[in-house]
Amino acid sequence: MPSALILIAEGTEESEFTITYDVLVRGSVTTRSVLVGSSSTWSDASCAHSVAYVTCSRGVKIVPDLQLADVGGGKALEYDCIVIPGGAKGVETISANADVQALVGAMYAKGKVVGAICAGSLAIHSAAIARDSAITSHPSVKSSLDQHYAYKDDRVVVADNLITSRGPGTTFEFALALLDALVGKHNRLKIQPPMILHPSMSAHAQPEPDQLN
Repeated sequence: MPSALILIAEGTEESEFTITYDVLVRGSVTTRSVLVGSSSTWSDASCAHSVAYVTCSRGVKIVPDLQLADVGGGKALEYDCIVIPGGAKGVETISANADVQALVGAMYAKGKVVGAICAGSLAIHSAAIARDSAITSHPSVKSSLDQHYAYKDDRVVVADNLITSRGPGTTFEFALALLDALVGKHNRLKIQPPMILHPSMSAHAQPEPDQLN
């Protein structure tokens, strides 16, 4: 069964995180969230231990599955995919983290699927991977990327094992493109009917030839 890591930090955009996580699990991809940076803790009298959580960009609180240290030492390479959601504050933390940069670089070099959406594409730049490849992002960070990549305004861009997308409104298309790469179109199509997605989602999940690098 394919597996994926989704990075999360204080200020991560929650819809990009949760929709991607949800769609990957529906597609039978073993998915784990990985905390980058600091977190808050919660406990009460009924708990034997405190629980670490992050507060996302719109206030949703999420408990990560793993700490970044849990996937260090090459353990991340046991996974088939790594995903970087957006959210300005979260991306600032994620993209500046040297361990994340090394992890993303190693996974990309091994041919693992690397996905980034919205401002998350800045972490692709900070990891110094896939230079000159096709890429997209939220329009607000385009100027930080278009001198280093073949920037496109498409909703989803696939360039070999790098998959990027634009923002909250393109997250379903992004997640479906990840499924295409991880489990294939046939299996991706099986999960779409119960989700009541717009029919156009199928087209977006299969990029046109000029999107491929």
